[in-house]
Amino acid sequence: MHPGQAAARAFAEYGRHRYAKPLVFVLALLPFVNLLWAAVWDQLGANPAEALVRATGDWTLRLLCVVLAVTPLRVLTGASALARFRRMLGLFTYFYALLHLLSYSGFDMAFDLADIGRDILKRPFILVGFTAFVLLTSLALTSFNRVIKALGARNWQRLHRAVYVVAGLAILHFFWMRSGKNDYAEVAVYAGVLMALLGWRLWRLLYEKA
Repeated sequence: MHPGQAAARAFAEYGRHRYAKPLVFVLALLPFVNLLWAAVWDQLGANPAEALVRATGDWTLRLLCVVLAVTPLRVLTGASALARFRRMLGLFTYFYALLHLLSYSGFDMAFDLADIGRDILKRPFILVGFTAFVLLTSLALTSFNRVIKALGARNWQRLHRAVYVVAGLAILHFFWMRSGKNDYAEVAVYAGVLMALLGWRLWRLLYEKA
């Protein structure tokens, strides 16, 4: 057996293991536990509020990349069992996005809804980030079997293609946020990863039609 085929088979077997899903759950929860520990023990640095806003935003973007990587990995390795992690990873993406929004709303705006509303309309990067969060909310609320059945598989799939829009908005939000500091290195890395993942989907779509 070719080494690549052996690795793919091992990968597929791991995805079906009964402990695989709990392990992925724990790994996805670890960043939150780490942030909570750092907050309790005052290890977030000189500006804890900024550290929390930044970290929760970073983990939202990282998990969004992981979610979008599930299908390419499943197709390329033949590990169909990877699909069973996608919903959980998607909900964790929303979880960190919610923490990001709450950190901004609480630390920067003191949960003043009027000020938050004005800030959303005043600053484009906040508006873009909030729009991405609203779209993510619609995806999270429709990720359960009962809702999928009510919507119908085709309508559900159309709705959940909004994740591609979320990816674009997330990168734009990050870009505008970093533009004030003229620091685009991390933006370029995330943009490159997301472009590769979305480009693979476009290539596959065009290849199947050819």
